[in-house]
Amino acid sequence: MMFFDPLWLIFAIPGLILGIYAQLRLSATYGKYMRVPVESGLSGAQAAREILDRAGLTDVSIQEVPGRLTDHYDPRQRALFLSSDNFRERSLSAVGVAAHEAGHALQHQAAYAPLNLRMMMVPVTQFASTAYSLIFLAGMFLMYLHGAGGALFHNIIWLAVGLFAVVTAFQIITLPVEFDASRRAKEQLFQLGIVHSHESAAISKVLNTAALTYVAAMVSSVMQLLYLISLGRNRR
Repeated sequence: MMFFDPLWLIFAIPGLILGIYAQLRLSATYGKYMRVPVESGLSGAQAAREILDRAGLTDVSIQEVPGRLTDHYDPRQRALFLSSDNFRERSLSAVGVAAHEAGHALQHQAAYAPLNLRMMMVPVTQFASTAYSLIFLAGMFLMYLHGAGGALFHNIIWLAVGLFAVVTAFQIITLPVEFDASRRAKEQLFQLGIVHSHESAAISKVLNTAALTYVAAMVSSVMQLLYLISLGRNRR
């Protein structure tokens, strides 16, 4: 490959391995508990609605969206979007994931600082991600043509470092947001009697394996940032 740098593999492999592991674990755990009915008999949408209504968030809508694990909370629309399986199914996986998204709405209601910071960073991160991709490709092209010793390559790489640092910061900030949403979800599920105590281990497994995917994304971003820094420092 014209732009392949063997050094990249050293930094990329840990994130790739963890990412693959996280996805396999999530698929297995989510699939397993999607086949286990929740004893309360509520669907994911009904469980989320119960949590939201008890918190006074009757104005937050719950909508069904296509796809698998496409669930998310949109603070701008004040709406939960649940994938079809989690919207309709009456399983431990569906209830756990739906409650997690309701947990984000509870964070929004409580003005949870990490969530507010992540919301503020969204447009900046989107710009940084797009600009980084273009600048990084330009830097690799210059390295291929002229080597890595030129001042222009050096400046471009450090600009890429700055942009990708924003992306990495966003991934780091995402971790407390996701872990706290899961904590709130489990708390509400048990307090409202949607999930019983003997079902708690299964709910924790579903939410913990989902959180692992965010850890993998963060590790991958940190390693990519370290790779960029190594280019700037060692290839002058």
